[in-house]
Amino acid sequence: MLTISNMNVFYGQSHVIHDVSLEVRKGGAVALVGRNGMGKSTLLKSIIGMVESRNGSVALDGIELGRQPSYKRVRAGLAFVPQGRMIFPQLTVEENLLTGLETGRYGRIPDFIYDFFPGLAEMGRRKGGNLSGGQQQQLAIARALVSKPSVLILDEPTEGIQPSIIKELAKSLVALRKELGIALLVSEQVLSFALDLADRLLVIDGGRLVREADREDVDLDEVRSFLTV
Repeated sequence: MLTISNMNVFYGQSHVIHDVSLEVRKGGAVALVGRNGMGKSTLLKSIIGMVESRNGSVALDGIELGRQPSYKRVRAGLAFVPQGRMIFPQLTVEENLLTGLETGRYGRIPDFIYDFFPGLAEMGRRKGGNLSGGQQQQLAIARALVSKPSVLILDEPTEGIQPSIIKELAKSLVALRKELGIALLVSEQVLSFALDLADRLLVIDGGRLVREADREDVDLDEVRSFLTV
């Protein structure tokens, strides 16, 4: 479904993403793990179009998106939940969700949003900035989902969230994936969360993909060696 081929990204003269190729299959879930500063966020921002790549291909269902602006990539079926969530703090929960309807695939906020995140229905008139970290993450994911994506991309979704909430977040994402048939691409440092969520694990180090394996074949000790400082 989503195919990234030979992507290279530079910040000025600094080469930060090196010839990265990866694939997220229809309905699949891929986790990208690595330490801070290894290129996870830059790679995801390049896929969604927030950071320009020097070369390489981003294709969704065989349609090339690599030179399209972000909003056209969203219209094509990608959705992005950035690191830090980036909700609108002065807007209510409901208003935040309504901003995700711009693709026009839903005429209103679909019921499944409140089925999977019932707390959002109860807090519909509360301002986003007054929510806890876990609630803001739920809101950010829900806002992405109302665009009706075929691929949901999440950058460090567990950042700043309590361990007990992390488990619940993983369960919700697994259920959403099965219910909606969407594919997931997630960058993460919490290995247990990545393994709960994904069926394939990629390790990024120094802007290069250095390991790749299906979940059942992952060498945990080897992966942890790339996550320790």
